Amino acid sequence: MSDSRLGEAALYSFARHETFAPRFGWLHKAYMQVKRDQGAFLAVDAPVRFGVGKNMVYSMRYWSRAFKLTREHSPTKGTQAKFSYPTWEARWLLDEDGADPYLEENGSLWLLHWWLVSSRPGAKSWAPAWYTAFHLAPFSRFTVADMTQVVTRHVNFSYDKSPEEASIVKDIECLTKMYARSAPEKAGSPGSYEDLLACPFRDLDLLTFVGTRGNAEWQFTSGHRTSLPARVLAYACLDYAAKFSRQANSISVARLANEPGSPGRAFRVRENEIVMALQKVAADHPQLDLTEAVGQRSLAFTADPFDLAWEVLDEQYDFVTRRPGFPTREEWAAEFPKLAEAEQKELTTKATDATDTADTTETLFAEETA
Repeated sequence: MSDSRLGEAALYSFARHETFAPRFGWLHKAYMQVKRDQGAFLAVDAPVRFGVGKNMVYSMRYWSRAFKLTREHSPTKGTQAKFSYPTWEARWLLDEDGADPYLEENGSLWLLHWWLVSSRPGAKSWAPAWYTAFHLAPFSRFTVADMTQVVTRHVNFSYDKSPEEASIVKDIECLTKMYARSAPEKAGSPGSYEDLLACPFRDLDLLTFVGTRGNAEWQFTSGHRTSLPARVLAYACLDYAAKFSRQANSISVARLANEPGSPGRAFRVRENEIVMALQKVAADHPQLDLTEAVGQRSLAFTADPFDLAWEVLDEQYDFVTRRPGFPTREEWAAEFPKLAEAEQKELTTKATDATDTADTTETLFAEETA
């Protein structure tokens, strides 16, 4: 069953980015800091450590979590503060000997985009406004007011509490700054042009400004994604299939292209492009096959699709997991046992209870333990 209800796919989290879209270098810097010190984001000298202002520290913390590069959990029982623990995926991508620590390849940006707007049990999306925009919105062209109305409707339907409308507006404005190549000048918009120049996700060309200065509108683009590697698209398809089955099975291409939560909606690609990518990847992977029956094409897999997804993705980056000293998932989990606790808590917690907080209690904790 697809994630057509927002609460099934995303945890309650709004306007935690401090109006800043993710910038070049932020994710690598955040990973390197929390790998050394899981309380780095809460440290009194955090702005010095990260080389940015206090609000940007909050933003870096949010984006690291939203991209599923960190999980948060209290370091000891009875404390309210939450430390940030680097995930195995972050180690695989962002370590100095990882796949692409400085995000120099567009394929890495597509991968991060998928992690941002995808959802599975134990790893739901921390960006409900983004999830709604890509997967649930019934239009491709919109104003901020249009998208705010849609997000608000899904929030009211899915959660037992609602944020201030201004928080949802901030999310939609941040989304347009994150993906659009151009935008109208807006007096008082903090860092609008600076964000447009600094945010790497603009290169994906997922969103374009189509309005006028007096009538700001954006439109999701679609069509052939020349910068989206076939293996990254195939990874997303198998990762999506793993939500429904962790054994040999199959999933129709129509579902991969059209269901809420699917790669087709996340990447704004059509069935034919998915088919071409899967055919290309399946040619080198005997455990994958494209079949057709009664006019319906399907991706068949003869093993756990989650494991196959990572085999395909690892191959795209010259087999990172085979490099000397690279930790297995089990070894990484043993080094950071709070990761498993955080995942288990997410599995057993209501979506609205798992609020992404960065409140004063954590700042006070940081000052007391510094």
